[in-house]
Amino acid sequence: MHSFDPATRTELEAAAFRRLLRHLDAHKEVQNIELMNLADFCRNCLSKWLVAEAEERGESLDYETAREYVYGMPYSEWKARYQEKATPEQLAAFEARQARKQG
Repeated sequence: MHSFDPATRTELEAAAFRRLLRHLDAHKEVQNIELMNLADFCRNCLSKWLVAEAEERGESLDYETAREYVYGMPYSEWKARYQEKATPEQLAAFEARQARKQG
């Protein structure tokens, strides 16, 4: 990667993260289990990563606040509006992926 100064690099990474959140927000039809099956991360993972990064820096960020940031609304609201029940095929793929990771 181009050798940007640290501030510019941080700004670019933050902008890319915000763009990722906008992209996920524009594609609410993409379910978390699909993201997990294809990319091994989902919106909840992003929320957990935010919490972990805050903790590493001595900051306090609770998981629900992080999820509201990632989802753009309280998670319970997003779940009620947009989350669909996982299909048997999605669940089987998820379980197979988890088994491969553990084995």
